[in-house]
Amino acid sequence: MTRRLTPAERLAAAEKDTTLTEIAKRSTWDRFLVEQAVFHIGQIRIEFDCNMLRDLLPEMGHGYLGAAINALRGAGVIEHTGQMVPSKQANTHGHGIHVWRLTDKGLAIARQRRNARLQQRRAA
Repeated sequence: MTRRLTPAERLAAAEKDTTLTEIAKRSTWDRFLVEQAVFHIGQIRIEFDCNMLRDLLPEMGHGYLGAAINALRGAGVIEHTGQMVPSKQANTHGHGIHVWRLTDKGLAIARQRRNARLQQRRAA
């Protein structure tokens, strides 16, 4: 038998969906910044975490980096290594965050972007 949600649970679920919708509406510029940081770190480090990305990125809205990382994971660009490290954000109280690596697909995209930039520089 399926348990019915309480009114409070329904409101919490609706609020979560609204928050995810708002995060998804962020500009393509924000998404581009996260992608560039992931591709940059993924090329110079075999494994990385969001602590490293936050050092490179400007302050973003609550939850945006996590949502962007999940989108990259869902697209097959990055994958979990199976490791976790403590978060360095004060408000997280050191909870665990995943360690990531670029997949073969992610490495190919990063290589393609790097080669395109090199060609643009040569043409300029």
